[in-house]
Amino acid sequence: MIVTPHTLRFDAPLLLQSGAVLSGYELVYETYGTLNADRSNAVLVCHALNASHHVAGRYADANGQPIARSEGWWDNLIGPGKPIDTDRWFVIGVNNLGSCFGSTGPTHLNPATQQPWGADFPVVTVEDWVNAQARLLEALGIGQLAAVVGGSLGGMQTLSWTLQYPQRVRHAVVVASAPNLTAENIAFNEVARRAIVTDPDFHGGHYLRHGTLPRRGLRIARMIGHITYLSDDVMNEKFGRQLKPLVQAVQAGDVGAVERLAYRYTTQDIEFQIESYLRHQGDKFSEYFDANTYLLITRALDYFDPARHHEGDLSAALATARARFLLISFSTDWRFSPARSREVLKALLDNRLDVSYAEIDAPHGHDAFLLDDPRYHAAIRAYFEQQVARDLPAGGKA
Repeated sequence: MIVTPHTLRFDAPLLLQSGAVLSGYELVYETYGTLNADRSNAVLVCHALNASHHVAGRYADANGQPIARSEGWWDNLIGPGKPIDTDRWFVIGVNNLGSCFGSTGPTHLNPATQQPWGADFPVVTVEDWVNAQARLLEALGIGQLAAVVGGSLGGMQTLSWTLQYPQRVRHAVVVASAPNLTAENIAFNEVARRAIVTDPDFHGGHYLRHGTLPRRGLRIARMIGHITYLSDDVMNEKFGRQLKPLVQAVQAGDVGAVERLAYRYTTQDIEFQIESYLRHQGDKFSEYFDANTYLLITRALDYFDPARHHEGDLSAALATARARFLLISFSTDWRFSPARSREVLKALLDNRLDVSYAEIDAPHGHDAFLLDDPRYHAAIRAYFEQQVARDLPAGGKA
């Protein structure tokens, strides 16, 4: 499936939760499949922290040939014949405001200064993203969604859709998510943010004006985050206490390796495979992700809490929802544990809403929502075939 991103410009001001106003902005999006005649088969996918609008399919080169390794981040779940089948559903992926993958964000020019926004880009929240997404759907002529789907931070957006626009969502699929972050999760985010803002190349968030990038801070932030996405079992299975080949050579009696390892000790170089893996992930991340975007998105994660305006009562917060729900959690996900999904489950049941819940016994930790677990994919497929398709308006086809 070859796909092409689109950009839509909005000139009507967008009032943000912070009170700031974006006078104009652009949203980058992709679509997969065909919108049916009555526009009733649309499915919105909300992305997580470091993902984008590129949900599924591949890009093509100038000759129309698929580009290797250009698959969308949820391509194993969404596409022709897949659990969310684009032969039946019209799927939309949107890049959120404040991101660094095309939609208006800190790397774009501030119209007031003609300099990159940098740290001056306004704070954005989950609710702001949902409002912007709603405007995009209006521009596409879609009044009601067959479903909203999201994992992790995307799941928070999905939940928020059912509260901000209850009449515009028939189904909500919330995967590996939570109704708010625990103090421990906020703490991890804050340590990652401090790694970025204390980087000498950060320059108060205006590094682009100085011709620098805070790569060191981004590397550390990504390493911290990546540790929380994996389970202890997966780390031990993949890496255990395996040493790098140089250390193994020393243990085998290679004299030359002894000298090279001695140098590494003085430079604090890597010895264990897990160190190598984390540094590789950090290096890769620092080359494509924007530091200010990281700060903005982790803050949006921290701020999300629909029960905040209801004295902490999640059941009261979800009383306005009208959608049917599928909640999915994973047993070894300690960042968004099954207990957090069960909180949402209870609150929905308190409101007598239609909700299905699947708790998958998977070893992969939080990253499980991106992987090919057949039980997880079967649950999504069955829900769309048996529930979402059933609730199409009369005459609508998927």
